Amino acid sequence: MDISKFSAITDQLIHEVEKIIVGKTDQIRMLLMAVLSEGHILLEDIPGVGKTTLVKTLSYVLGCDFKRIQFTPDLLPSDIVGVTTYNQKLGDFRFIPGPVMTHILLADEINRATPRTQSALLEAMEERQITVDGKTYPLDLPFIVMATQNPIESEGTFPLPAAQIDRFMIKLSLGYPTLEEESQMIAKLGDGMPFSSVVSILSPQKIIEIQNEIRKVYVSDAVMKYIATFVQATRCHPLIKLGASPRASKVLYKGGKVWAAMNNREFVTPDDIQKLAVHVLSHRLILTNEARLTKKRSEDIINEIILTIPAPPDREGILIEN
Repeated sequence: MDISKFSAITDQLIHEVEKIIVGKTDQIRMLLMAVLSEGHILLEDIPGVGKTTLVKTLSYVLGCDFKRIQFTPDLLPSDIVGVTTYNQKLGDFRFIPGPVMTHILLADEINRATPRTQSALLEAMEERQITVDGKTYPLDLPFIVMATQNPIESEGTFPLPAAQIDRFMIKLSLGYPTLEEESQMIAKLGDGMPFSSVVSILSPQKIIEIQNEIRKVYVSDAVMKYIATFVQATRCHPLIKLGASPRASKVLYKGGKVWAAMNNREFVTPDDIQKLAVHVLSHRLILTNEARLTKKRSEDIINEIILTIPAPPDREGILIEN
C-alpha cells in the first residue's frame, strides 16, 4: 500500500474543502477519517456555524451524490426510504425510491422527527440496505449518513435512542470561529458560496478502492488488546451508567487504520486510538446522576481513562514484516 500517495490525496481533499470551510482543519480531517472508515457522523452544534455547508462541500470534493432531508415532526418513514405504488395502467406495483438512495445523506435536525421516523434509518445505517413492503433494496456504496442536531433547543425535539446514537461512528462540533477566521470567512464567502470553485478529487468507486486498501494497515495484538481494554473501562467506571458497546471497539479498530494511513503509517499506534477516543466514545456513554451533579462530561471521563490505562509501546505496532 502506497501510504504517501494516500496522505497526498487526504491533503488535497482538505485543501478543497477549505475553499469553503474556514479554520476547521481538525474537524475536516476527522470527517474524512469517518467517511473512509465507512462510518456515519453526528454533527451537534448551534445553528449557523456551517454544518450543512460542510457536508455539502465534502460531498462535492468526494465526487459523491448528495441528498438532504429536513427532519420535521410530520416527516414519515416513507419520506426517507421510499414507497411502493400501484400503477393502474400497467397493472403492477412500482417502487419509488426515497432520498436514502444516495451516497451521502444529510439528515438535517434529525432530532426533530418522531422516533418512528428516526428508526427508518437504522437498517440503512447498519446494513446498507432498506426493506419496503417485505422487499429488500441494497444501497449504493459508499453510503454515509451525516446528521445534524441543535444541542440548545429541546422544544419540539425527540432525543435519539441509544440504538441509533450507537450507529454514529463519531460526534463532532464545529464551534464558533476565531476573530481572524470569521473575518476571513466574510471576505471569502460574504457574497455567496463559491461551490463551483471546488474540485472533485475522488469518486464512489475510488473511495471503495481506498477503503479496501486501508484494510491492509497493520494492527498488532497489543494495540487490539489496548482497544478492548479501553472500551471495557467505560463499562465499569463509577460515573458511567451505560458504557460503550462492542461496536465502539470495531469503530476504533477501523478508524485507527484510517488515521494511521492519513499520518503516513502502515501500522496503528496507541496514539491513534487516543486521538479518536473522545470523538468515537463520548456520545455513546450514559452518565450517572452523580456525574451530572458534579458537572462531569463524557469527554472528561474518557480523558481520565486515557491516563489510567497503560498504553503498549509504539514498537508493538511496527512488527509488520518481521
